[in-house]
Amino acid sequence: MEKGFRVKIFAQKIGTTHLYTDQGKHQVVTALKLLKTIVGKIKSVEVDGYNSLVLIQPNEKAKPKKTITGQFKGHNVRKIIEERTDEKSEARVNDEFSSVNLKVGDQISIVATTKGKGFQGTVKRHGFQTGPKTHGSRNYRRPGSIGMTTPSRIPVGKKMAGHMGAVKNTAKKVQVERVDEKTDIIWVKGHIAGPNRGQIVIVK
Repeated sequence: MEKGFRVKIFAQKIGTTHLYTDQGKHQVVTALKLLKTIVGKIKSVEVDGYNSLVLIQPNEKAKPKKTITGQFKGHNVRKIIEERTDEKSEARVNDEFSSVNLKVGDQISIVATTKGKGFQGTVKRHGFQTGPKTHGSRNYRRPGSIGMTTPSRIPVGKKMAGHMGAVKNTAKKVQVERVDEKTDIIWVKGHIAGPNRGQIVIVK
């Protein structure tokens, strides 16, 4: 691949399992299903002011939209990501990225969305200590004081109850343990954020 380009592939998390390496070592791994990722558009400095590849995930089941099909030459798109390059890319429109671009031992980054936990208190969200349960204490899971007399307002960034989870998470230097080119499934070392069947992006 040309200089300054990172391969990005759409994928779906299958789940966590385990396997044994060639040395007989037990290893926890996460199975990922690589989804179809093709080059939808190529941008250049002469036309757009910068070099980049627009990668798309086709969606054959959904009804095509005219605004999308016109932009990507007949493809109905589920997701779009853009990757800037230092130089003009040698790739062509409709080129596809798959498990062929990955091999055992590769170090990759995985961008995922963590599980949503909803509205949570300070004990679960930030790990606050709880108060005593006995002697009539009513301060078991309350956050306590949240400010002072001066400046008579809550400081910015104060740890309080609120929405937890459903945030972007990037795991770096994740090692590929096994690749199945027939089924486009790879196994990576360790746990990956997000629910099973959740959409992720693999960056090489």
